[in-house]
Amino acid sequence: MTDHGFDAAVALLDIPDVRNFRDASCGRLRPGLLYRSAALSGLTAEGARRLRALGIRTVVDLRTHAELATAPDLHHDLGHRYLHVPLLPDRLDAENPWPSDQFAVYRLMAEVGGAAVAATVRALASGGGPVLVHCAVGKDRTGLTVAVLQHLGGLDLDEITADYLRSNPGLGLDAGPVPYLDEFGEQHLAHPAVADRLHTALDRIHQLHGSIEDYLAAHGVPRDELDRVRALLTA
Repeated sequence: MTDHGFDAAVALLDIPDVRNFRDASCGRLRPGLLYRSAALSGLTAEGARRLRALGIRTVVDLRTHAELATAPDLHHDLGHRYLHVPLLPDRLDAENPWPSDQFAVYRLMAEVGGAAVAATVRALASGGGPVLVHCAVGKDRTGLTVAVLQHLGGLDLDEITADYLRSNPGLGLDAGPVPYLDEFGEQHLAHPAVADRLHTALDRIHQLHGSIEDYLAAHGVPRDELDRVRALLTA
């Protein structure tokens, strides 16, 4: 098994009351262009000041409509573009309820989340960077979306996986699952990030579309925009 080691202390950035915040432009990617985090529902004025100092121009919120209604992002006059593009349907959606099995959740993300991932790619391609991508805790939906962008920037699977796994210390999950209340007030366990779950979603994308590039093209991202994102991420 590959060792996805990293220095977690270097990875995390201090934005008050925003968990799991870090620069996802790691490895050979241009720093300061792509950030990831948990939701901004607890963002303080001081946290907003620090986000402003980072030059954040676009915030992409991947949460469901129900999550957003329960805990909307706070903005504090940041002046950024805000995109709400749910990557999954609501947890109890009649047609696509979230499975209890975590691997099945990741397969579902690959199957139904293409429009949200594509919208994030297009936001960056249109000059909307630096971009902050988040879901509820910045681990699963954010992990898949960021993995696609990192792939476009030329990172290999080991490098992408290493960044994905940084969510465990970022959320205190390195010691095991942590209980939390969902948007309906029901208790669940937040599970640690596991490399094979991310790989399951990426494998499903390849099964359905052949490649990540064809997956994005199928969801409306023209090839010239893919090239633009590659150039931005590696400038």
